[in-house]
Amino acid sequence: MSYQPSYRPGTGTSSLAVVSLVFGILAWCVLPFVGAIVAIICGHLARGEIRRSPPDARTEGDGMAVAGLVLGYVQLLLGVLLMFVVIAALIFGFALSNWH
Repeated sequence: MSYQPSYRPGTGTSSLAVVSLVFGILAWCVLPFVGAIVAIICGHLARGEIRRSPPDARTEGDGMAVAGLVLGYVQLLLGVLLMFVVIAALIFGFALSNWH
């Protein structure tokens, strides 16, 4: 007796979830700002697509979409914080140099 896995048509991994994860990784390696924005947008779109898929043909990839979202948001947050630190250093640096 052999076991045959049941085939459910319409199931598969969300392409948007894969794109979100790939760009989330690229945001940390090559494309800091653009990769983070793409990862965040595609991650939210993928999660919506997965939630709207019918229960009998559920689309996979929610974990990848969440991972892409986390990578994108953390990269974006660190980029904004770094920008504030650089601006503050420039402002305080000029203020201290003119203080003499």
